[in-house]
Amino acid sequence: MKIKNPRGLSLVVAASCCVSISASAHEIKSASNAAVMASFDLIETRIVTDHGHATFRTRVRADAGKVTPQSTGKFEGSEVYAYVWPTSLNSFDVGFEKDQGIVALAVTFHPDFDDAAYGRKNRDRWHPHWVVLNEDKACSGGLKVKDIPEGTKPKLPETWPGAPILIDSPEYKTELTADVVDVHIPLDKIGALATASFDGVTAGLRVNANLHTPLLCVTNVYKVASGNLSLPGKVAPGK
Repeated sequence: MKIKNPRGLSLVVAASCCVSISASAHEIKSASNAAVMASFDLIETRIVTDHGHATFRTRVRADAGKVTPQSTGKFEGSEVYAYVWPTSLNSFDVGFEKDQGIVALAVTFHPDFDDAAYGRKNRDRWHPHWVVLNEDKACSGGLKVKDIPEGTKPKLPETWPGAPILIDSPEYKTELTADVVDVHIPLDKIGALATASFDGVTAGLRVNANLHTPLLCVTNVYKVASGNLSLPGKVAPGK
């Protein structure tokens, strides 16, 4: 799926275009930007396959996962921080209906609510999600996690956490150490990953204070790895 720049990302993309960015045949390398918080300053973004697994990796300038949102004590209006890999995958590849929007893997932290599968707890740790993103002018960042209209019953993954949005909560091994974020995904679950394209984003999201649609908006984009969301990265076999 070709991604076009949403309205709310235009300023971020314009700023990023002034920074030296290179994409090899595989990973995306981004020049450091002192104006971006070190924890969200993307330096390298890649996806590598090896021994039946795909490893999603983001490297930042320093302190991966150190900065987390302040707790508000309530779900409505609460914040989410995320390391995100937008991909060329179709929503059908990750368990939703076909052609629903931009499929992204997101490693998130949100201290005010749990959204793990089967009612489990995950508010106290960084954890992965598949999300489907749509453009929405109501969101200051130009994007939202796609809402599920009331009364509809779309196709959903087994580990959908029950929220009225297109989100999945698989239990993938996720590690944040020093300047690196890693997520390990079995390829037998999502075979289309082997030929996917991708990009990298660090972002903040917010739950609607009125709990109306859009329920979960992208509100801040800290950095786009490619500078323009063109998905220049290519999944590479491990060496």
